[in-house]
Amino acid sequence: MPSPVPVLTIDGPSGAGKGTVSRLAAMRLGWHYLDSGALYRAVGVAASWADLDLSDPAALVRCTFDTAIEFHDGPAGLRVLVNGTDATDELRLETTGTLASAIAAIPEVRAALKERQRAFRREPGLVADGRDMGTVIFPDATAKVFLTASAEERARRRHNQLKEKGVSVTFDGLLREILARDARDAQRAVAPLKPADDAILIDTTGLSIDEVVDRVLALVPARTD
Repeated sequence: MPSPVPVLTIDGPSGAGKGTVSRLAAMRLGWHYLDSGALYRAVGVAASWADLDLSDPAALVRCTFDTAIEFHDGPAGLRVLVNGTDATDELRLETTGTLASAIAAIPEVRAALKERQRAFRREPGLVADGRDMGTVIFPDATAKVFLTASAEERARRRHNQLKEKGVSVTFDGLLREILARDARDAQRAVAPLKPADDAILIDTTGLSIDEVVDRVLALVPARTD
């Protein structure tokens, strides 16, 4: 019986570095990459474009099934098309992240996206980043990592990223948003943010991206089949 397609899950809170680490790990392994947060953000953008009521789970579930989401990874980075429109820049807005977090707390939406995420599991392997990849979506993953960092460190990183893009934000405002999102993600009834029991915790505070990637890849066993 052939071995299942290997999966490396990288979970953690916003700003822990999981997106960058996951993409680099996927590139070095030659595996596919799933940015699960982008799926939720894409649904949030589609719902916003359609002016849907966020308190209407049925409408949001229909939006989840009806929204065409495409990922294109190239030299310029990951681009995300929502219903044929490049929505990458809008997906990166703080307001979209807040919207995605609110939508992700709705059990019906999470259930609708579950199989969509699992469909990314294809040979030769998959690196999946998010908040419940190791606990809910791929509980049988080959290796599981949970990245974390202090809230202040995560706010500092985000502040620097946005400043480089010319976006005017305050550190204190970002810190408040991160703390509020952490609480919302940890307290939701379905798939709360927490490490899988068999996940390896890596605190990225004070570490370079390359150092984190090296530590993560050291956990992935070589395939023998």
